[in-house]
Amino acid sequence: MTNDVTRDWLGDPDAPYDPVRAARQATKPALPKRFYKEAGVAPAEDGYRLVLDGRPAHTPARRRLAVPQAALAEALAEEWGAQGEFIDPARMPLTRLVNSALDGVAERRDAVVDDLAAYAGSDLVVYRAGDPARLVAAQAAAWDPVLAWVHEALGARFMLSEGLSEGVMHVAQPEASLEAVRRAVEAVESPTALAALHSMTTLTGSVLIALAVLHGRLTPQEAWAAAHVDETFQAEVWGRDAEAEARLGGRRGEFEAAARVAALSG
Repeated sequence: MTNDVTRDWLGDPDAPYDPVRAARQATKPALPKRFYKEAGVAPAEDGYRLVLDGRPAHTPARRRLAVPQAALAEALAEEWGAQGEFIDPARMPLTRLVNSALDGVAERRDAVVDDLAAYAGSDLVVYRAGDPARLVAAQAAAWDPVLAWVHEALGARFMLSEGLSEGVMHVAQPEASLEAVRRAVEAVESPTALAALHSMTTLTGSVLIALAVLHGRLTPQEAWAAAHVDETFQAEVWGRDAEAEARLGGRRGEFEAAARVAALSG
């Protein structure tokens, strides 16, 4: 039953989006009931395994839900233990991310590295507004320290593109800088850390911000604020929209979960 629950309700990270399946899932009357009393951690040959009532849990692809780090396994157990009468995948971001790492990233590492490295060619922090002055200053305050750290830690310099009235102009980055970012991504050996780096990158549009979190240069809170300077400015000018704020809050929760997985992955 554990396998069925993880597959049906935590999802298969490799499966393409299927609108028919999504519609069927949307009509499900209820989340599955919790079928276990206790969630815990047990030593295993491949590290530490999540166990439910002493039985091993599995990913949607039927792999053992095990990680090398005891602290990460304990965090997974806490997440499962915190479930109430029903199992709610929306409240299990760590499990979903680790599932993605074990079922997807571990076997397609090169493709994930390629995807992450590609972000450096059009990273969020190099595309700057030309006006108003307050937004220009806010972007510089948030993003210049990231670029300074990238130069110091990775030896990479990035060219800035200033917004024009007709839009943002693409700027080609030095090949040496792009290669430096690729090397930094390739150096992330843990599948769970690489999955976390990928999640942070896609949620912010910046592999440079994500690397700064991974290496402890930015806290998750600082990184999220830096990645959303534009949204913060627009909200201050035009006011906040409750629905947009709710969506942003959900994405922030995913980001902070990814940052936690990265930290616990060592």
